[in-house]
This record gives sequence, C-alpha cells and structure tokens, in this order.
Amino acid sequence: MLKKSGNIFDIDEKVKQIELLEKKSSEDTFWSNQEEAQNTLKLLSNLKETVSRFEKIYHEIADLQELLSFAVKDNDDSTLQEIEKDLPQSEKEVSGIELEIMLDGEDDDKNAIMTIHPGAGGTESQDWAEMLLRMYLRWLETRKFTVNILDQQNGDEAGIKNVTLEIKGRYSYGYTKAEIGVHRLIRLSPFDSNNRRHTSFASVFVYPEIEDNITVEINPNDLRIDTFRASGAGGQHVNKTDSAVRITHIPTGIVVTCQNERSQHKNKDNALKVLKSRMYALKKQEEIEKMELLEKSKTDIAWGNQIRSYTLHPYNLVKDHRTNVETGNVQAVLGGDLDRFVHAFLLQKKHL
Repeated sequence: MLKKSGNIFDIDEKVKQIELLEKKSSEDTFWSNQEEAQNTLKLLSNLKETVSRFEKIYHEIADLQELLSFAVKDNDDSTLQEIEKDLPQSEKEVSGIELEIMLDGEDDDKNAIMTIHPGAGGTESQDWAEMLLRMYLRWLETRKFTVNILDQQNGDEAGIKNVTLEIKGRYSYGYTKAEIGVHRLIRLSPFDSNNRRHTSFASVFVYPEIEDNITVEINPNDLRIDTFRASGAGGQHVNKTDSAVRITHIPTGIVVTCQNERSQHKNKDNALKVLKSRMYALKKQEEIEKMELLEKSKTDIAWGNQIRSYTLHPYNLVKDHRTNVETGNVQAVLGGDLDRFVHAFLLQKKHL
C-alpha cells in the first residue's frame, strides 16, 4: 500500500509545510519583502499541486487494491486483466510524484539554461552533440516543458559546435540538473570509410535561470560586447545584419553567444539572461577557487569523467556510472526515455 508518510513521499510533512506557508502568507508584514513573498507563494503553489496529485493517485490505488481483492475472491479474470492494464499508468504517476517530492533544492523550481558542447574529435563528437540535443528535446517534450533555442552553431560537415537552450516548466532545473556532466558514445562511425569503432564525448551543463526579482550585480565595465553576422539556424536573413551578440565577462572569462533571434536587441537580452544565470551559479560557490574549478572542468571532456556511456557497438547498452542504472534499449534512451536515470540520480542524492 502506498503510504502517506514514513518513506520518500512524506506527504504529511508536505501538508505541514503548506499550513505553515499559508499562515505566513496571511501575516500583515508578508509583502514587506517582495522577493521573499513571491518565492513563498511559488513554493506554496508547487506544494499544493504535488499533494493534490498524490491524494488523487493514493485514492486510485486504494480503489484498485479493493477491486483486486474482490476479483481474486470471485476469480474474475476479466477484472484482473483490467487492473493489470491500469497498473503501468499508476506506477508512472507514482514515479512522477516521487521525483517532484525529491526536488526540494533551493533552485529546483527555477527554469533552466542548458548548454551542450562536443569534446575533441571534430565531426564525430559534433554529431554526438547533436544526437544529445535531439534526445533532450524529445525528453523535454514528454515532460511538457517549453524549450527555446537561444544559440546554436552548426558543425562544418555535420552535428553542432554548441547549443544553448532555455527550458521553462515546473521544476525544470530540478530535473535537468541530473544530466550535468560528460556523456560518452561508442559506435561504428558513419564518418569513417573503414567503418571502425569510435568513442566520442560531449558535455552538458545546466544552470538555474535567474528570475527578474533576484539581483545579480554585473558591472557593465566588466563586459565586452561584440556584434557580428549570425550563421546557421535562422534563415538567410541572419546574415544581412550584425544581429548576433557575444558577451564576454572579463573577470571570469565567461563567454555567452546568442544569434537565433533576428533582432540584435533580443539576442543581447538573451545573452545577458544566460550570463546572469551562470554568474548566479558561480556566486553560490563558497570560494573563488571552486568557481575556477567548475569552469576548468568544462574543458576536460574525456576519458574517466563521463557520467553516462551509450554503447552501440559491439553491444547495445546505456549505463549511468553514478547510479549503475543501465538498459539495453539504447534507441529508446536516445529517443528521450531518460526518466529512469533522472529518478535514480535524484534518489541517490536524497539519501546521501
């Protein structure tokens, strides 16, 4: 029987949180701090929706259990088959709620900025980066997230040199943070005339998108802003004006490029949004050395650092090296079936 407390769900604790937040929101001084008030109301809304979903599935499973006991008692095969058909959907609902309840980090309910970069290897790794992009777009679609491609630079022959995505939806950062790291692909290369096996790497980084009510101070004098003619996705119009924008934050060396909008103004706004999110992520580190290590780790896209391997030859296997979760259905994973890996990662982090 699905329990309301005493396990990972701990719904009773969530109900207590709701009661405390509702009491807090009714205080006369609640709106004295606009930022804190808005964050409180957002958390309250998320908690209420999660508890409501839990209560719904809790009662559905209770009804199924009661129906099951009668079906077994009456030896009713047709009802048993109907229950068996309904169980996978119930399990999916339970898994989804379990994931949401584990997403209790400070930034988990924020929107996300995701970047994908190929490792060394030219066309081979650039093609792998594009395969990851397709995988994530399909996965994000199944989660009903809204995705906006802020910047995409295509490879000279195939694949992509890099891409930046803005991801919007409930707990989008909480879900996508599970994908941060180096991803390794082993396959027979379609770009090798001798059909030899190749290993390719690509890195994925995710940052929480910073809302307008959160202050991240960036000194304009620390920025170098360059404009240039865009290339790649966006159509021929992108080459007619210097609409693309590159912003360099000189003290940290962070470089952000956006070129997918026709308007230079919109590209600049998007670039500043990405820079703000990355600066916020760095700001949260306790020491400047940790920030430098984070930036340094981005260049080390190679052996020994991968979080997950995708093997297409000599056998089919996707294995997450953090949780040891694996599956032989590689095509399903590349088609966006990532929930099992995300779930295992979040569960592991919850118990650390």
